[in-house]
Amino acid sequence: MTIFKYCAAALFASVALCAPAFAQEDQAPADERPNRSVFAGDWVTVGLGAGLSPSYDGSDQYELFPAPLVQGSVKGIDFGARGPGLYVDLIADGNSGKDVKFLAGPLLRFRMDRNGDIKDPVVRLLGKEDVAIEVGATAGVSFSKILHRFDVVTISSDIQWDVAGAHKGRIISPSISYATPLSTAIFTMFSLSATHVDGNYADTYFSIDQAGSIASGLPLFDAKGGWKSYGASLLGAVDLSGDARDGGWGIYGLINYSRLTNDAARSPVTSLRGDADQWFMAGGISYTF
Repeated sequence: MTIFKYCAAALFASVALCAPAFAQEDQAPADERPNRSVFAGDWVTVGLGAGLSPSYDGSDQYELFPAPLVQGSVKGIDFGARGPGLYVDLIADGNSGKDVKFLAGPLLRFRMDRNGDIKDPVVRLLGKEDVAIEVGATAGVSFSKILHRFDVVTISSDIQWDVAGAHKGRIISPSISYATPLSTAIFTMFSLSATHVDGNYADTYFSIDQAGSIASGLPLFDAKGGWKSYGASLLGAVDLSGDARDGGWGIYGLINYSRLTNDAARSPVTSLRGDADQWFMAGGISYTF
C-alpha cells in the first residue's frame, strides 16, 4: 500500500467535510433555523469504497484496493481515518459556532509502501520493506465564512516518526484546503499539500545500495532527504436524501495528483522504472448517523 492511499483520509465521506458549518445553524435564531442538523451533536460517518493508486511510491503501474473509512465527533472531540491509521483532535470546539477553530492531537499511521504487491519485476528484485508504524501529531487552524456562510479554509500539518524500525525516519505533511457546499446535498473540497522527509526515509524507499544494484541491475543511488512531493486533490460528495443535515446515505469521490520531486523523482525506481507523476482515485458510499 503506497503513500497515496493516505489520501483516503480525505474521504471521510458525504457531508462530514462541512459538518462544522452546518452545525452553526443551530446557533441561529429558532425562526431562522431548519430542522436540527445531525452534526450539531455527536455524529459518526462510516464508508466503504475502492481506490486506484500506484503500486509503490514512484510507480507507473496501478492497483485496486478497498478503502474503509470513518470520521466523527463525540463530545466535541473529532476523530477520523488517516489512511491505514487514525487521528484525534483533542481541542473540543467542533460545534462551538466560532469562526476560527484550532485542531491538535495525536495520530497513528501504518505505512506499507513497497511491502505488498510490487508490480514492477525489476523493483521487486530490491526486496520488500517492513511495515512502518508512524506515531506523531496533527495541528492546524480553520476559518469559517470566508466567501459565504458555510465555507471553511483549513491550514494544518502532520508530523510523524516511524517507531517500528522500518524506515526510522520523519515525515512532515503541511496542507491547505477549501471546503464548501454547492447545495444542501452536494459538497466539494479542494486541497494543496506537500511532503517533506528526512534522510532515513529517503534512503529506505529511494536509494539503491550495492546489493540492490547487483540484484536488480539498477544503478547505485544515494537518496537525500528534502521535499518529496507536492500535490492537489479534489473531493466531491453527494447526500442521497437531498439534505445532508439529516444524515443518512451518501456517495463520494476523490481524485489526487502528486508530483515527486528532488531525489524521490531522480531515484531509479522512479526515473527508470516508474513516473514522477502520481495519480490516486477513489470513491464509495457512506452513512452518517
